[in-house]
Amino acid sequence: MIKVLIAEDQGVLSSALAMILNLEEDIEVVGTAKDGVEASLLLAKYQPDVLLTDIEMPQKTGLDLASELQDSPIKVIILTTFARDGYFEKAVAAKVAAYLLKDTPSEELIEHIRSAMAGKTFYEPSLITGYMNNQKNPLSQKEQEILALISQGATSKDIAGQLYLSDGTIRNYISEIISKLGAKNRIDAAAKAKENGWL
Repeated sequence: MIKVLIAEDQGVLSSALAMILNLEEDIEVVGTAKDGVEASLLLAKYQPDVLLTDIEMPQKTGLDLASELQDSPIKVIILTTFARDGYFEKAVAAKVAAYLLKDTPSEELIEHIRSAMAGKTFYEPSLITGYMNNQKNPLSQKEQEILALISQGATSKDIAGQLYLSDGTIRNYISEIISKLGAKNRIDAAAKAKENGWL
């Protein structure tokens, strides 16, 4: 029996997925979580074989969960509406078993769960093509940290204080970020990074 935990913040979709999967003789949904934090608790409680998770959820994302489970025997399958290169890049780095879009037919999803248990990996082909054709994340870890703080409304002075760097250094980082992303200003840079899934 393949034990599956579902992490999905849309209640109706979560219930529908659980119902469909429980119809299979070899699959059992052991629990459903409405956000990443609840998913972490249920992962510890049920020790499922597979985590079927959305990406964008309150408090903790599906990518955060995938990263935490990278070295565990639990297989992570991403099921999302977001075909963003940055998300895909992070999912591949976290060694997810599959990255699927929410319009995947249920019978295919079921087969991907079984394939994951057999050690196979599957990435939505359109994502691979888009990823290969598009620019990878040009931002360093520090630049991503700074942009994340900018998107929360922090000023250069605030950021300098939080990261223990001088105001001038932060300004240099910001102008480098704006240049790398071809953005008009810091707000535009944060929006572009978010749109690509780099934040």
